[in-house]
Amino acid sequence: MACICFKACATNTRHKNLIFKFLTTTFLLAYILAHNSVMIICIMMTLSPSLGSPMYFFLAYLSIMDAVYSTAISPKLIMDLLSEKKTISFTACMGQLFTDHLFGGAEVFLLLVMAYDRYVAICKPLHYLTIMNRQICILLLVIAWVGGFVHSVIQLAFVSTLPFCGPNVIDHFICDMYPLLTLACSDTYFIGLTVVANGGVICMVIFILLLISYVFILRSLNNYSQEGRRKALSTCSSHITVVVLFFVPCIFIYVRPVSNFPIDKSISVVFTVITPMLNPLIYTLRNSEMKNAMQKLWCKTTTIGRVRAHSPH
Repeated sequence: MACICFKACATNTRHKNLIFKFLTTTFLLAYILAHNSVMIICIMMTLSPSLGSPMYFFLAYLSIMDAVYSTAISPKLIMDLLSEKKTISFTACMGQLFTDHLFGGAEVFLLLVMAYDRYVAICKPLHYLTIMNRQICILLLVIAWVGGFVHSVIQLAFVSTLPFCGPNVIDHFICDMYPLLTLACSDTYFIGLTVVANGGVICMVIFILLLISYVFILRSLNNYSQEGRRKALSTCSSHITVVVLFFVPCIFIYVRPVSNFPIDKSISVVFTVITPMLNPLIYTLRNSEMKNAMQKLWCKTTTIGRVRAHSPH
């Protein structure tokens, strides 16, 4: 299959153009905002010693994953909205599929690692720095990447060997598993079960583990003071919000037999475009330490600027 065409949704040309312009502007702003937020977080991590804990180490890599993840999807989506002919080569399609599941899978495991980090910090605070030392943090990060890589390779191995000899029109904006399986000329029932096991079941199991971890965390908050509970809930609520935004759409898409619903495209937009934009904002706007560090850095920067402006030449 030399190339794959993306199926248009609207029939009225004027109406379609207005929708495409609105979506193009929205997705472009979301993409720019996501990358600017990631850049701000990385700058804050570098310049603020107070953000040197393992939680912010994982947050920095989560932000980088989100940035690359959105880069694998958003630019192509925006270009397709602006062009009349929406095609992608088979090689580029497989590359998008691999990148999408690599960073998506790695993010699933990293969110579990971040939940474990919060569990240790809140349930075992006296041993936190001993348990979550730099070597363990790097090891957990490597495990997350390896998990995402293995997941992505399995997905790619099944799809890339399928015979595509019929229609080459995908009713979707990305090269994902289910839209591609519907184009295959062979029976994909077994592969569909493998996709559910490799993607959907993993998402469901990790989501349940995350919920269980936060049950233990919330029970442990009874031992904290009111200020301690407020601070712990601030960081935990941010993580829970990110988990729900990412896992609920993934579970809806992948925990079912091979099938395509019209709502799938809208659901996919949530965890491929919207969530990468919201994740850095959620962690910065709902985290008191991050906000305090940003205020201190801003005050320091403006003070230096004023001193330089009033210094004699």
